[in-house]
Amino acid sequence: MSSYVFSAGLIAFFVIGSKATKVKTSMKKQIEADYSEGGQRNWIQVICNGGAATGFATLYMLEAGCREKPIDFRMSYYESSYALAVLGALACCCGDTLASELGSVWSKGDPRLITSFRRVPRGTNGGISLVGLLVSLAGGLIIGLVFLLMTVLCLTGYAIRSSPPQYPVVLVGGICGLVGSLIDSYLGALFQFSGTISRGLPVYMEFYI
Repeated sequence: MSSYVFSAGLIAFFVIGSKATKVKTSMKKQIEADYSEGGQRNWIQVICNGGAATGFATLYMLEAGCREKPIDFRMSYYESSYALAVLGALACCCGDTLASELGSVWSKGDPRLITSFRRVPRGTNGGISLVGLLVSLAGGLIIGLVFLLMTVLCLTGYAIRSSPPQYPVVLVGGICGLVGSLIDSYLGALFQFSGTISRGLPVYMEFYI
C-alpha cells in the first residue's frame, strides 16, 4: 500500500489475468496436459509475478513514504525510478500472462519457436505468434493507462501542472509488456522442454534445471 497507483496497477493485473485464464478453456485443455480450471499458477509463479513489483514498491515507500508523486526525474529521481520499475514489473507480468493465455487460443496458426522460428505446436515453451505479441503489448498498455489515470486522479492540479507530462508511462507500460513477453519466451525456449504425450496432442513442460 505504498501508493494507490501501484495498488490499482496490481488489481488491474490480477483482474485481467484471471479473466484471460477463463478464455476458451476447452481449447486449452486440448493443448495443455497439465491445464487446471481457473489457471495453474503455483507459489513460485506467484512470487515471480509479484515479487519484483513488491520489492520496488517497498523501496519507493522507504524513499517517499506512503504517498503519490508524479514521475519527475529532475525533482524526485529515485522515487520516479522505483515507480517506473513497479510499472515495468506489472506490465511485464500482464503482457506475458495475456500472451500465454490468449495467444495460444486466438492465433489461427501454430506459433514459431523464438530461437529458430520453426513451427511448433500450440502451448510450446518459447513459441511466439503475432497475436501473442499484440496482446502482450495491449496488456502493458493497459497497465500503463491505469498508472496514468490513477496518477491524475490522486494528485492535485498544481502537482500535475508543475511536473513533466505523465502520458509517456502508457508507452513505457506497452514496451515493458511486449519485451517482458519476449524475454519470457526466450528463457522458456532455453530452460524448459515441451513435448507431446504419446496418447494425443497436449503439451507438457519440464525444466532443464
